[in-house]
Amino acid sequence: MIKFTLTFFSILPLRLNHFIGSLIGRYLYLTNSDSKLVVSKNIKTCFPDLSESEQQDLIKKSLIETGKGLSESGFIWFNSFKNNATYITKTTGMAHLQSDTPVILLVPHFGCWEITGRVLSLNTPVVFLYKPLRKPQQEACLISKRQQGDLSMATADKKGVIKLQRALSKGDLIGILPDQDPGEEGSVLAPFFNQDARTMTLLAKLARKNNAKVLLTWATRLEKGKGYELNIEPVNILSNSGELKDDVILMNQAIENLVKTKPEQYLWNYKRFKSAVGY
Repeated sequence: MIKFTLTFFSILPLRLNHFIGSLIGRYLYLTNSDSKLVVSKNIKTCFPDLSESEQQDLIKKSLIETGKGLSESGFIWFNSFKNNATYITKTTGMAHLQSDTPVILLVPHFGCWEITGRVLSLNTPVVFLYKPLRKPQQEACLISKRQQGDLSMATADKKGVIKLQRALSKGDLIGILPDQDPGEEGSVLAPFFNQDARTMTLLAKLARKNNAKVLLTWATRLEKGKGYELNIEPVNILSNSGELKDDVILMNQAIENLVKTKPEQYLWNYKRFKSAVGY
């Protein structure tokens, strides 16, 4: 059923795809869905200075973008990388990929993060870290859609870390989405929107070990299904103190600054603060 649904969304024009996605988001907002409860908790935690009406407006917009993210998954995964690239209407910062030092892509859960590695791998090999799904059939389907051509996936374990390090040593790009709670192992509590959030340390460790350039990478979702804008921007996450936690704090600040530009496009329906405040 899931594969059928994703296939259905893959054949729709992006404008219609996003229109249906927005209807899904509106439904999530109008009902007491789990997504609405989590998004509401996160928005109220991260934007306490907004009025009640402003918070509700952001919650609604966020769920609409969540719906678009669900519907566009099939559109991205079940179409070719070259097809995906035709929907990138503008790129900024591509020159930053040219480097004499290793390059790490810091890819937050913002906009259409899935399209970033697919498009960039058309020009250079990319290895992305990911967490495997629990159900073998779903995992096999997903990995077959994600791992194609010069885009390779590395599991979030010791074997995957070794794969990332080898890629850096060869001069390939690696991509990490570091803004989810990985559990206590390999993480520290670091502020995100003035609230402690358990945050992975791997990206910061690899950046310091390899003296790597870190590039904040994101694809902004355009309105009315007009496509995406791909952005690449260097960020400094290596603190003067050299302390790992200070590096992670800088990383979270870089993500926070991006989120503030279009907060509705961030993945607020994820329990980002579950280790610190619960839900």
